[in-house]
Amino acid sequence: MDRRRLLALGAASLSAAALPAAAADLSPLPNAPPPIGQAERAARLAKAQRLMREQGLSALLIEPGASLVYFTGVQWWRSERLTAAVIPVEGEILVVTPFFEEPSVRETLAIPGEFRTWQEHEDPLKLVAGWLTEKKLASGAVGVEETVRFFAVDGLQKHLPGLTVRSGASVVRACRMIKSSAEIALMQHAADITVAAYRHTVPRIERGMTPGDIGKIMDGATRALGGSPEFALILLGEASAYPHGSGKPQAVRDGEVVLMDCGCTFEGYQSDISRTLVFGEASKRQRTVWDQMRRGQQIAFETAQLGVEAGRVDDAVRAYYASLGYGPDYRLPGTSHRTGHGIGLDGHEPINFVRGERTRLAPGMCLSNEPGIYIPGEFGIRLEDCIYMTTQGPKWFSQPPASIDRPV
Repeated sequence: MDRRRLLALGAASLSAAALPAAAADLSPLPNAPPPIGQAERAARLAKAQRLMREQGLSALLIEPGASLVYFTGVQWWRSERLTAAVIPVEGEILVVTPFFEEPSVRETLAIPGEFRTWQEHEDPLKLVAGWLTEKKLASGAVGVEETVRFFAVDGLQKHLPGLTVRSGASVVRACRMIKSSAEIALMQHAADITVAAYRHTVPRIERGMTPGDIGKIMDGATRALGGSPEFALILLGEASAYPHGSGKPQAVRDGEVVLMDCGCTFEGYQSDISRTLVFGEASKRQRTVWDQMRRGQQIAFETAQLGVEAGRVDDAVRAYYASLGYGPDYRLPGTSHRTGHGIGLDGHEPINFVRGERTRLAPGMCLSNEPGIYIPGEFGIRLEDCIYMTTQGPKWFSQPPASIDRPV
């Protein structure tokens, strides 16, 4: 779930002195896998160029973000000053960046590439257009990564009237959607860190804590274990009935739900794991809904077999929930969002476990599995564990909990 704006929700935190020690007894998890190497990046570039040839693209334009990291290693941000890469159908890439930024951008470039820089009064798209013309690529179709901003495309077309511009999403998705064994190892390590952080945090939850208090413990544990906290969404009581929470003051109370949705990054790759527990003794109704949701998650896992259309996973869960009286479809009480989303360098990537998704599951695909059940005015239950597809079928990155009494 995409929850970054909600990290600050909740009432004022308890004083720092009142919080349990967050991470004094923790250290980075051992056996961390290595980062992505140059040989793998070269293979990614070769695959992209092969797909570009097959699709009739002469070049592919990419702005900073996960796709730029994926192909080039360059870790940068987007601003009004354009930094971008162009992947040609053959040969080395081009990186265009402001003159004063070049030394910094070069620090993370992980593959061979040519740099062209621009001064503050110059138009960077003119440089891109000139390079495409020099390389005799301007007469072909130029692909654009799907998150590239309009001003970049518009500026390029103004300098190259008549240029054919097409979406490059099918090239980028075909590469990024199928994770290598090295990527899966990094994602597994990120998941292991988040699970270990949960094991540290959950026993330290106390009556009266706010979402911010719990989030501080979780984030501190994540850092100590070797991860970079990405989000820690904590929903208490009735707020757990709303998938992305509520701005109303919240505090831990006896007999109420604590829903935690947390994740981290390790070498750029993300985890995303949710756990739901009850502080104190769970009621019969809470136990029933928790067990139903856990069964829904298992149905999703069992349905997610090789060759199955991803949308069928969502269909199977909704059919089960409807048999229990939830919904139907996205109606509440029930599950008001898709069953899961792709994950990798981005927390949300194509494809999704959602109605109508026709893409068939294949080895290397990684997705979340989180068909929460939400009862407005009462509480919600969400368990979220990510899976990756192997030649034998789906496998868990994190093992789902056994019961509401053993939430981690």
